[in-house]
Amino acid sequence: MNVLMVLTSHDELGNTGEKTGFWLEEFAAPYYVFKDAGATITLASPAGGQPPLDPKSDLPDFQTAATDRFKADAAANEALANTVKLDSVSADAFDAVFYPGGHGPLWDLVDNTASISLIEQLYSAGKPVGVVCHASAALVNAKAADGSALVNGKKVTGFSNTEEDAVQLTDVVPLLVEDALQEKGAIYEKGADWGSFILEDGNLISGQNPASSEAAAKAILARLS
Repeated sequence: MNVLMVLTSHDELGNTGEKTGFWLEEFAAPYYVFKDAGATITLASPAGGQPPLDPKSDLPDFQTAATDRFKADAAANEALANTVKLDSVSADAFDAVFYPGGHGPLWDLVDNTASISLIEQLYSAGKPVGVVCHASAALVNAKAADGSALVNGKKVTGFSNTEEDAVQLTDVVPLLVEDALQEKGAIYEKGADWGSFILEDGNLISGQNPASSEAAAKAILARLS
């Protein structure tokens, strides 16, 4: 069982002067869901190497058993420091792909041609494509075999407008995940802000926010079992 995890390489939070990147829990929780199931995990990012960690996700309030485990896991840290370049991976080599969020993907994974191609190839091959939180935006420009938007008519979730408003970044981000998905014809649904909520539409699996990342990964695992 070969699982690809795709992380952002973008670290600037718009014009705020603050840093962003991937959200630690959204990486760590799925990583251990896959690892504990015996999966071979490959980590990739647009630039390769060490992806930037959103510093806010490293604050004490956002730590979980999975983030604690990751911090003590030298092998996992080594793997994260050496992600392969996204344009070097072949969709044929993987049984599923998972995209952790954080605000970074809004800048470098929405229009990334390697990422779009990867999603399209895995989805058309009937393999699970998983996204969580802001990484749902990676689906926006992917197309189905007939040329229509991949998310058109499909149930998809991702970071909600109300959650973006709560973190006061509505006017900073280049797009709102909820709006962007709906503009492409997705049937966007959400649960309570900050609660775990996932949707499955065939092999398309999406989670709303950080709390949804473990459940989304488990849903992928169930499809691979």
